[in-house]
Amino acid sequence: MDLEFGRITILVNDYDEAFAFYEKTLSCKKFFDLIDNGQRFLHVGLNAKDKSGIWFLKAETDEQKKLVGNQTCGMPMMVLYTDSIDGFYEHLKNLEIKISKELTEKEDSRFFHFVDLYGNEIVMVEMKISIDTSN
Repeated sequence: MDLEFGRITILVNDYDEAFAFYEKTLSCKKFFDLIDNGQRFLHVGLNAKDKSGIWFLKAETDEQKKLVGNQTCGMPMMVLYTDSIDGFYEHLKNLEIKISKELTEKEDSRFFHFVDLYGNEIVMVEMKISIDTSN
């Protein structure tokens, strides 16, 4: 039985401001944007070849609103991989995006942490060695 990731969900205050941030910082594209019975379904992703992406969910209740920007209680919300971490780091610095952990070098990788418009922490990683995903 084959499985693959579909979407991660992110609670947002506003669909359009969330999309604007992710479009500007990560070059996300809209995969799906539909309103059905008053509920908006906005799915975004990095490229059309990759079926995985982000599903923005608008926080409606007081409990949900308290979790916007803190769904993972201060832990990273997601990890992204790049083959050009220096270029991406400069891109975020030019956009004045908050870097929460500066560029760090390890034996097998380089990485840094940044936060989205709500405070969710995202880790950007450049691997020095390839990752074997065949297992």
